[in-house]
Amino acid sequence: MLIILGLLVVGYGYVMRNSIFGRHIYAIGGNLPAAKLSGVKDKKVTFYVFLNMGVLAALAGLVVAARLNAASPKAGLNYELEAIASAFIGGASMSGGVGTVLGAIIGGVVLGVLNNGMNLLSVGTDWQQVIKGLALLAAVGFDVWNKRKSGS
Repeated sequence: MLIILGLLVVGYGYVMRNSIFGRHIYAIGGNLPAAKLSGVKDKKVTFYVFLNMGVLAALAGLVVAARLNAASPKAGLNYELEAIASAFIGGASMSGGVGTVLGAIIGGVVLGVLNNGMNLLSVGTDWQQVIKGLALLAAVGFDVWNKRKSGS
């Protein structure tokens, strides 16, 4: 699993940093009308991004099923909060166009350590969701505050 994750991080990091496709993704996320005026084929790029996310979701489902040794429809319940929180904790912006693959991984590691610590402290699952929600709220609040401070 770690090898797969490492390959994905290196591959996607390279694509997002050094390829035209990665720059188009950042352009669409930052300012769609400006990206259209710059010649970015937004519908094509958006289609490939969604196609890519579908493939990655299928891969994630296979990895979770392999870890659990069973396929269950409730296996990925509430993972969406953790995915969004990982991205924002890792530096992605609400306004779009900002963030890195490595930042999202670092956000995921921080959230994983938080989950593990709460499990070791025997915090109830309801309170774990509240604490993760507060961490997400703090990350988004910091992003908004940082944007206002910089004048963007």
